[in-house]
Amino acid sequence: MITSSARTTVFDIDGTLCFDGRSVDGRILAAVEACERAGHHLVFASARPVRDLLPVLDGAFPAATLIGGNGSLVSVDGRVRARAAFGTRELDGLLAEVRRHRAGYLADGPWDYAYTGPADHPILGRVDQGNLAARVDLADLPAVVKFLVVEATDMPALAEAGRALGMTVNHHLDEAIIDFAPGTTTKWEALASLGIDEYNAFGNDINDLDLLRNARHSVRVGSHAGLDGVARVTVAPDPEAVAAEISRLAGAGSLG
Repeated sequence: MITSSARTTVFDIDGTLCFDGRSVDGRILAAVEACERAGHHLVFASARPVRDLLPVLDGAFPAATLIGGNGSLVSVDGRVRARAAFGTRELDGLLAEVRRHRAGYLADGPWDYAYTGPADHPILGRVDQGNLAARVDLADLPAVVKFLVVEATDMPALAEAGRALGMTVNHHLDEAIIDFAPGTTTKWEALASLGIDEYNAFGNDINDLDLLRNARHSVRVGSHAGLDGVARVTVAPDPEAVAAEISRLAGAGSLG
């Protein structure tokens, strides 16, 4: 467990710090480094599994805490652990709906993954960029911590089926994907499990809703309508604007 501190700052990755799916702009990296030098404990919280966070950060911020799979995975001091996984009945129910809707999916275990979607789907550009894992059959994963549907005959119906099974479901209409997490797993819930209850947060998408809502100081990157009225500050989704807001936070002791 991490000692809770108001000088903790939490960053989503894709669409918040990373705009090309592969790297973080140097201006943003410099601003985040300034936050760290100012005494902020850094947390990177992403829908990506920890495996796919590492290449984007490219070795930067080794002391940071990582939250992956929208809260189902955590890495503290370099040790990755699954803190939430689909139960057998839960997963069987989801797979029945997947077959019914002829869905293709990306399923993540604690480290390796299974994939049945199209070979040319854009999501593959963000999977295992560092060649750190193995693509295996679903049955060979020791646990399933995250399940991403990339195609289906009826995406809204499949999303509703997941909610009926008691899962956390984020239907990203702009990307035409559905993100399923076990139970009530969220980034905010993972933070709380680590003992972090006071923090600043940057996010851009609906899976950052609770993260931003419960932050001491919250910044929305972009204009996702689902986050209207939630964040204290909104900035444009470009590296210069994001870096400027992070730098402002680093220099404002009253916020951090």
